[in-house]
Amino acid sequence: MINDDSHIKDVASEFAIAGEFIEGEEVHSGHINATYKATFKNDDGRIHRYIIQRINEKVFKDPLAVMRNVEMVTSHINSKVLRVKRDSGGQTLSLYPARGGSFFASGRGGGIWRCYNFIEGCRTYEVVANTRQAYQAAHAFGSFQDLVSDIPVEDIEETIADFHNTPKRYDRLMRVVDMDPCGRLAEVTAEVDFVVARKAILSKFIDLEKRGDLPVRITHNDTKINNVMMDVESDEAVCVIDLDTVMPGLSLYDFGDLVRTAVSPTAEDERDLSKIDVRMPMFEALAEGYIDGCHCLCDVELDNLAFAGILISLETGMRFLTDHLEGDMYFKIQQDGQNLDRARTQFRLVELLEEHQAEMQNCVRCLAKARS
Repeated sequence: MINDDSHIKDVASEFAIAGEFIEGEEVHSGHINATYKATFKNDDGRIHRYIIQRINEKVFKDPLAVMRNVEMVTSHINSKVLRVKRDSGGQTLSLYPARGGSFFASGRGGGIWRCYNFIEGCRTYEVVANTRQAYQAAHAFGSFQDLVSDIPVEDIEETIADFHNTPKRYDRLMRVVDMDPCGRLAEVTAEVDFVVARKAILSKFIDLEKRGDLPVRITHNDTKINNVMMDVESDEAVCVIDLDTVMPGLSLYDFGDLVRTAVSPTAEDERDLSKIDVRMPMFEALAEGYIDGCHCLCDVELDNLAFAGILISLETGMRFLTDHLEGDMYFKIQQDGQNLDRARTQFRLVELLEEHQAEMQNCVRCLAKARS
């Protein structure tokens, strides 16, 4: 963690950034990486800002593989956007090279750092406020899927093994339950029972993949609503961010994570479970946006979009619960018990999505029929 401007300046100086360093500040969004904003002034007086990040090596054991993936994906998307629009227009992140020529640098005290363009006039949302935002976010992630669909899957490295392998997430949780390393099990028996009761549905996507019915694609794998930059004036999606988990995967997990983070009007760690809800207009906008943006979806993917939110919400709840039992080693927390709050929110959302599954399935069918 950087605690002063001088350290941010030192790290920023490793990159090919023109101008005079003015100030730096920590960006507090995100659970994983350490992120900072650096402000520079050019000789002509113009102000430019950049995002400086240190990759979390506890999460990403091979940070250079992460950087190879990010470099390949951003350059691929930028080249396509340039051909169509003649300017990059902020449609994807751009990596600034280090002074040695690579797209990463080593900072004071170690670690792998990278520098992105800061996209002005945009913001992210923790909670979706309207159906336009929902449609735009889903369309952005669907378009991202389309833009990288012609990169050979084997060219992208798996940076976190079995990241979206729900049965293995379950097995990990059960091992931690048996060990109870921090003595926290007694307070979460209801949550563990909730997961165990749904064990039968956990392997659905993995089974479809093994049978060859679900194609392995290059996927984002962290399609939270706050990973889309929106124009502050128009709410138009401008850029998909947080590309560290881009790797081979299943599109259904991507869409499911959109549903998980957009259909409820509450934050991810809401303690008042009565506030959690499934807003069907938001789901309809998400499904429409994703289908409109991603033209490569097959029939099996379309048939399972309605179930995707249930499965990924359950998986994410398991991950939060596992981290709580292990002493909050993976996800950042701001207060005690936050990962347990997050898990409980996910499990309540699972219940509500189960109640709405038939309605969601009918919505997807109508949209898929209209597309065909």
